[in-house]
Amino acid sequence: MGDNWKSIKEALTSTCQEVLGLKKHHHKKWISIETLDKIKERKNKKAAINNSRTRAEKVQAQAEYTEANKRVKRSIRADKKKYVEELATTAEKAAREGNMKQLYDTTKKLSGKYSKPEKPVKDKEGNPITEIQQQRNRWVEHFEELLNRLAPMNPPDIEAAHTDLPIDVNPPTKEEIRMDTKLQHYGSSLNNQWSGTRHYTSTSLIMNRHLTVWIGGRYENFYDTTEFLRRLSILSGTHTTDYSAKSCMEDS
Repeated sequence: MGDNWKSIKEALTSTCQEVLGLKKHHHKKWISIETLDKIKERKNKKAAINNSRTRAEKVQAQAEYTEANKRVKRSIRADKKKYVEELATTAEKAAREGNMKQLYDTTKKLSGKYSKPEKPVKDKEGNPITEIQQQRNRWVEHFEELLNRLAPMNPPDIEAAHTDLPIDVNPPTKEEIRMDTKLQHYGSSLNNQWSGTRHYTSTSLIMNRHLTVWIGGRYENFYDTTEFLRRLSILSGTHTTDYSAKSCMEDS
């Protein structure tokens, strides 16, 4: 019975190793080699406790294990601190360079919620591949088939998008100019009361730009004349007889 069980055990072990592969012990990437050596030393101290025969040997082994455990924890904390500082430096560099992808990935790592699940590589029959070189060869085969496939027999007929967007490019009407000027006047007065400074809305700035282009096309170099100032004051509803430069600057 013993020989049969031994042969069955060897068959099961060899089959599992061939199909599933050996178990991989994944350590944190930021753990240094020195820390791994200290972890191995702590493991040996733990085994020494279990192998102790007398009470004195067990007490001595327990004390050595406690000291080894403290050294491991101190080393891990130092490695973690160094790793976080490197990530912070990488995030600052990515922010300066405008690399949003690297900044996002680094921030996820710093927040402790970063994980990329590893899926097993399988062959065409669906069997998992454990060897690294065979996995690489399978990726090469996959992309060769994907990128070198023939063109479809019936390509889809996709209509081209319209290049002309429905944007009104006509000159602004008098009513639009009057309303915008009033809104700008009321808004600037209210802001002056709050903070003593003037803030323009994006709509007002765009309307001013359109108004300047439109008037420039009609009156060319007619900006500094009293006729233009008079017409503009009539449109805005703030008609006055004082069209001096000082008055215009105060009103604007």
